[in-house]
Amino acid sequence: MNLSILAYGNRILKQKCSKISGNTPEIQKLVADMWNTMENANGCGLSSSQIGKPLQLFVVDSEITYKNMDSEDKILYFKKNDKGIKETFINAKIIHSSEETWEDYEGCLSIPGLSQKIKRPWEITIEYMDQHFTKHTRAFTGLTARIIQHEYDHTLGILYTDRLTPLSKKLMESKLKKIINGSIEVGYPMKFL
Repeated sequence: MNLSILAYGNRILKQKCSKISGNTPEIQKLVADMWNTMENANGCGLSSSQIGKPLQLFVVDSEITYKNMDSEDKILYFKKNDKGIKETFINAKIIHSSEETWEDYEGCLSIPGLSQKIKRPWEITIEYMDQHFTKHTRAFTGLTARIIQHEYDHTLGILYTDRLTPLSKKLMESKLKKIINGSIEVGYPMKFL
């Protein structure tokens, strides 16, 4: 099912998300709906809080981004032999972040039409369960690590706009108000205030 994505300004986006206690048919349906919703919106990541379910759950697809990049960008954003991932993250916890950081533009399906440069660690190690509730501890780098960190932030009630300098956020203020008011056109279902 294709669900509506909550727009910037919705209080659910600022909530710290709850842990998922176990594998249920409802969780499996939610995961399937999230993949469908993200793909319909041409996104590369989606948190369950963005569809109104404040749970520690997000999906990431950096494979599609890798496939659509030219070879020069692949070298910049992905390590050798890394072709991205398509993965579900449940009850994730970042346990290590590299000292090496990099800045790049980030957007968000809840903040359509806007993007800003955000500094993030180049590499992270994260503990999580996949869609089948199998536990993993994995390291990710580059663009995949960036997407994971962005979605992980959602589970903590943090938006990329919270990581901006006050001046950068001030410069976006009028556009953010248009999103809050629903006076923008988006190519996917959204739920405005």
